[in-house]
Amino acid sequence: MPKGYWIAHVTVTNPEQYAIYAEATALPFKMYGANVLARGGKYTALEGEDRSRNVVIEFESYQKALDCYNSPEYQNARNNRVGAGIAQITIVEGA
Repeated sequence: MPKGYWIAHVTVTNPEQYAIYAEATALPFKMYGANVLARGGKYTALEGEDRSRNVVIEFESYQKALDCYNSPEYQNARNNRVGAGIAQITIVEGA
C-alpha cells in the first residue's frame, strides 16, 4: 500500500501563536504514526509562490494522512494556527 504525505507551505505571521499550534500537533501526529521528514530549515524556492516554512510528513497510507487531518485532535491543534499564518496543505499518495 502506498504511503501518504502531507506537503505544507506556510508563511508564519504570528510566531508565538504558531508555536502553540506546532506543539499541539504532537498528539495527533503520534496517534496516526506521522514521520516528519522536513519541517522548516533551508530551502530554495524555484517556481511558484515562496513560503518560508515547508513541511513534509509521511504516513503509513493516504487514508491515515487524511484521517489525521480530519481527526478532532488535529482540528483542535489547527484552531491555534488560524490567524497565525497562511498555509497551503496538500495530501498526496506516494508512488
